[in-house]
Amino acid sequence: MDKQAVREAVWDAFDEGDQARFPFPPHDRIPNFAGADEAAKRLAETEAWQSATTLKANPDAPQLPVRRAALRAGKTVYVAQPRLCDPDPFLRLDPAEIPPEEVDDATTVSGIGEYGTPTAPEDVDHVDLIVAGSVGVTTDGARIGKGEGYSDLEWAVLRELDAVDSDTTVSTTVHELSVLDGPESAVGADVDLSDPDVDLPSPDAHDVPLDLVMTPERTIRTDTPHPRPDGVDWDALDDEKLSEIPVLAERAPEKK
Repeated sequence: MDKQAVREAVWDAFDEGDQARFPFPPHDRIPNFAGADEAAKRLAETEAWQSATTLKANPDAPQLPVRRAALRAGKTVYVAQPRLCDPDPFLRLDPAEIPPEEVDDATTVSGIGEYGTPTAPEDVDHVDLIVAGSVGVTTDGARIGKGEGYSDLEWAVLRELDAVDSDTTVSTTVHELSVLDGPESAVGADVDLSDPDVDLPSPDAHDVPLDLVMTPERTIRTDTPHPRPDGVDWDALDDEKLSEIPVLAERAPEKK
């Protein structure tokens, strides 16, 4: 199976069942799911969460409970601007600047833009915990997103500046349908994963593996064997991609 086949299997499973939550349809997005609150509570019980003062979280609906819990716990939250299209591509939500009664509004997709402070990568504090959105994951830490690659680019940019490093925990909250090698896996309904001729896609060199996977039912510590990217893979970015992302264009090395 390739990554797009996995995505389609997961999206279809959400669409055909009763586990998807607004926004609809689940296709072409990080699918929101029943139990997102419970998965966020599991994350909040981990040592990685409790010791973190600064998070980077994705802006998607299933991670809304995570963003709210972080601000209410006094943690600073960074969220990337869409497609990294702004020269200051990260929005900082500072709990000291957001009244408790406004946390719900500040953590929505629209509220992040209103309450967040645009921040250049070099001004991002060291990130202790990343919460990524995922379409599919494995119990050994491989992650499949929507396919646009921005989550991995965000890591790469921050890694160049040491704002993320080996001490940064990378996590996600997902439904069991998204755990590709789990008992309720969406792909398991159509594919015999015990067949030696069937393989889930392996991570690419630029993919950032997960340390923690939280579902409504369980906490998975992956002990991932997959290596973390140590920066931007400049050779993998064409001129068009660079031109669309100011923070990359201004940092790209000259091509020989």
